[in-house]
Amino acid sequence: MDVAHLELLRELADRGSVTEVARATGKTTSAVSQQLRLLQRDVGVPLVMRSGRGVRLTDAGVALARTATRVAGAIAEAEAEWDRYRQTAAGTVRLAFFFSAGELLIPGLLRRTADYPEIELITQEHDVAEGEFEPLTADHDIVIAHCADDGVEPDRRQLSVIKLLREPLDVAVALDHPLAGRQQVTAGEVIDEPWIGVPESYPMNRVLRAVAMQAGRPAKIIFRSTHLPLIEKLVADGQGIALLPRHTSRDRAAGRFALLPLTGLYAGRHLEVLSRPDRAARRAVRLVIDAVVDEAASVQA
Repeated sequence: MDVAHLELLRELADRGSVTEVARATGKTTSAVSQQLRLLQRDVGVPLVMRSGRGVRLTDAGVALARTATRVAGAIAEAEAEWDRYRQTAAGTVRLAFFFSAGELLIPGLLRRTADYPEIELITQEHDVAEGEFEPLTADHDIVIAHCADDGVEPDRRQLSVIKLLREPLDVAVALDHPLAGRQQVTAGEVIDEPWIGVPESYPMNRVLRAVAMQAGRPAKIIFRSTHLPLIEKLVADGQGIALLPRHTSRDRAAGRFALLPLTGLYAGRHLEVLSRPDRAARRAVRLVIDAVVDEAASVQA
């Protein structure tokens, strides 16, 4: 059984199509299909079957793909142990993050990883809906994701998940707003205001729905954006109020808008690191993850 063929099967399980596997591995689709057929011949049972215009794994294929994950993890652990013995940490680490997490964590992370000049850190922004972070682990070694307090976590048994911090969500109002001088506000006191929100599939929108449920009436959303600096600008201009992450927004809030904690409601989001276990085992990746964790702890403190 060829380890490289096992890895292709695992990629097919993660990516769902031969075309995507070919794109990710730099092979042709015919080469991927041929190597999967060789693996199927080696094990003696069908691993892939036709499904519409594409393919899907059989039960045996799913089971062997899980085995391939464990094999990849064992190899990565062995390589990491060897790197520790040699006291080296080198290689490329690909990191994906959403915009406000980047603002919160990336400056400190870059300072921390400057101690490892042989690690090439490649970063990419992905501001996606809550359920779209897991697929990013196929193309990135580390993914910084977030979910709302009431989020139902998807099946992540095939991933390494590390909790980073919980960031409260506060109500942001203009400095001349009647509530601006308050120490805290309730859902009933803010629900009837014009709201500037985020897309419906994003965690902060679920928190706003929770505010509406507690108040007993829906929020009037006049504008939606994923760009927090734009939301902050609209709030400061008196166009509406918004839920904003406390740690991310507090520096820019000074002199521009007020952040008011919500009382009687658990309003926040959780930041976390997602990665494939075999990639998380790589020494270079582990050092970057440790740096992210340390920076998150610094922000939380």
